[in-house]
Amino acid sequence: MDHNVRIATLDDLPILLQFEQGIIEAERPMDPTIKDEKISYYDISELIIQDESEVYVVEREGGIIASGYAKIKDDRPYLKHKKQGYLGFMFVPFEHRGKGLNKVLLDALLKWCKQRGVFEIRLDVYNANSSAIRAYEKAGFVKHMINMRLDIATLEL
Repeated sequence: MDHNVRIATLDDLPILLQFEQGIIEAERPMDPTIKDEKISYYDISELIIQDESEVYVVEREGGIIASGYAKIKDDRPYLKHKKQGYLGFMFVPFEHRGKGLNKVLLDALLKWCKQRGVFEIRLDVYNANSSAIRAYEKAGFVKHMINMRLDIATLEL
């Protein structure tokens, strides 16, 4: 597989904004709380220019075929670590899935965090997204905490 992993630039914004909409489209069926109208999850340009975050892309034949970011965040004061690397914006278009691109991105993002002395890495994934969960578990992630929700609009209390 002939591909190149590199840091995203603001010139990449048009395709990255398309990728963001691809993520939202894939996640909408898994999350009834997402608004129906056009939304945005990320300020991608801010993630590109901030010192505490980095957006990576995978390129093949001059086109971007995958994306992801890492962001260094302060963590809760009662934890053993002071900072965490938070991963997000992991997207590989359908036609490029199953080629190991998520692993390539993860390796670049994890290396970036490690070079900054950040060793605790977190990400969020929908429970219904079994293929993503398998990919992250294959990369060494373990389920750590379950986030639960309840819509009480129709409950008689």
